[in-house]
Amino acid sequence: MGIEIVTKEDLQIFRMQLVDDFKSLIVQFKPAEVENLKGLKTRHVRTMLDCSANKVQSLRIAGKLRFKKVGGTIYYNREDVKTLLNEGY
Repeated sequence: MGIEIVTKEDLQIFRMQLVDDFKSLIVQFKPAEVENLKGLKTRHVRTMLDCSANKVQSLRIAGKLRFKKVGGTIYYNREDVKTLLNEGY
């Protein structure tokens, strides 16, 4: 088993390949799809639904609001909030 040495130039080439790959992935999304990827924070959901933080949490626990937690911030799915608004939750 031989030893391979990774140089700064190797890392630079790898970085550029990653950047190119990400660019090609981003180009595939349509603007509407990109907008849907952006989640709503709890305060926005509370304002839209005119409810308390506890109500948002109970909707989340009940599975009526899909969410992602990034760091310490929870982001909610826009479509779920729109559905709740239309149904009058």
